[in-house]
Amino acid sequence: MQSLRDGAHLRRFFSSVAGSAIVAASFVSVPAPAFATEELNALVWCDHTDPALVEPFEKANDVKVNLKVYEGTGAALSILDQSRPGDWDVLVIDGVDVHRAIDLDLLAEMPADALPTADIFPEVRMEANNTKDGKTYAVTEKFGYNTVSYDKSKVDPKDMQDLSVVFSDKYKGRIALYDYYLPMIGLAGLGIGKKTAELSEADMPALKEKLAEMRAMSKQVSDVVSSQTALATGEVDILVGGGEWITAVLSADKPNLDWTIPEQGAVRWAQSIGVMKDSTKQDLALKFVQYIVSPEGQARLATSSCYWAMPANSKAGEHLTDPQKAALRFNEQAEYLKKTQLYPIPSTELDQQFQDAWTEMLQQ
Repeated sequence: MQSLRDGAHLRRFFSSVAGSAIVAASFVSVPAPAFATEELNALVWCDHTDPALVEPFEKANDVKVNLKVYEGTGAALSILDQSRPGDWDVLVIDGVDVHRAIDLDLLAEMPADALPTADIFPEVRMEANNTKDGKTYAVTEKFGYNTVSYDKSKVDPKDMQDLSVVFSDKYKGRIALYDYYLPMIGLAGLGIGKKTAELSEADMPALKEKLAEMRAMSKQVSDVVSSQTALATGEVDILVGGGEWITAVLSADKPNLDWTIPEQGAVRWAQSIGVMKDSTKQDLALKFVQYIVSPEGQARLATSSCYWAMPANSKAGEHLTDPQKAALRFNEQAEYLKKTQLYPIPSTELDQQFQDAWTEMLQQ
C-alpha cells in the first residue's frame, strides 16, 4: 500500500531492545538542489524520505541530504559498525534505544539551548532516554501509540474504550493482532492490570494466559501492511496493536477507520534524532535536527507519506490542517499521554521469555 511503501515491515516498532535481525537498508533518492555545495548523510526511518519534508531544508541550505532507510536498531548499529568514522552525520533511532548509541559513543552532545525542549510535549521529552550525565544527545521528534484501531461502521465505538471487551468473545474472529511482541505484551500487561515498566518474570503465567485469550479471539496475527489491508478491506473489524500510524494516513479515503486509547491505557512509542559524534559537518547536522524539530518540520514529518504520527513539538499544530489534526487526535494528546506508557524495556533474560511467550502464542 502506498502509505507504507518504504517501510513494508515498518513497525519496527521496530525491533528495539531485542537483538534484531539485520534488515537490508537502502539509499533513498530525494531530489536536491542542482549543484548543491554540501551533502549530509542520515540514517533514518522511512518517514524522513518524503520530499515534502526534505526539500525545504535542502533548498534553504544549498545541501543534498542523502537518506538511508533502515528497520530496527540492530540494523542501524550493524550499518554503523561497517561504516568509516564520519560516513554518517545524523541518526534517527527508537527513543528507548538512545542510550545504546550513547554507550557506544556514537552520538555527539547537542547544546540544550539549541533545541525547542520547552515546546515538546512533557511526556515525550524523555530526558532519561535522550540525555546522560546532564548532556543532551538526542531529541524526541515523533511519537504514537500501539492501541486499538477499528472500523467504526462495524463495531460499537464505546466497546473500544474497554480492553476487556476487545479481548472478549463479542468480536471473536473479527480481530487482527499486530505481530510485534513488545507492544503486544505491553498491552497484555495492561490487560492484567500491570504497568509496562513493572512487568517481571513473576507475571509470565498471567501474560501467557492473556496472550492465549487474545489469540483465541483473533482471526489473524499479521505485520503492518497485512493488518492495515485487512482492516481497510473489511477482512477484520479491529486491529489490536494498531493506532494513528495505521489509520490516520487513510483518513481521507477511509473515514470509517478510527482509533482510540482504551480506559486501561495503551503503549507509546517514540523516535529520537541526534548528531553523529564522528560527523565532520556537525553544525550542518545540528541545523538539520533543528529543522526536523521545528514546528514546520514537525508538521511535515507528522504527515509523511510513509506513515503519520504525532509530532513531538506541540507548536506543530499551527502548521497542520484541521482534518490532519483530527486524524492524529492532536487536541486530545494531553489526555492520551497521561493514559499511555512506554514499551516494556526488559532485561535480556526477560526479553527472551517475552519472545518465547509470543512464539508460543503464534503456534496456538
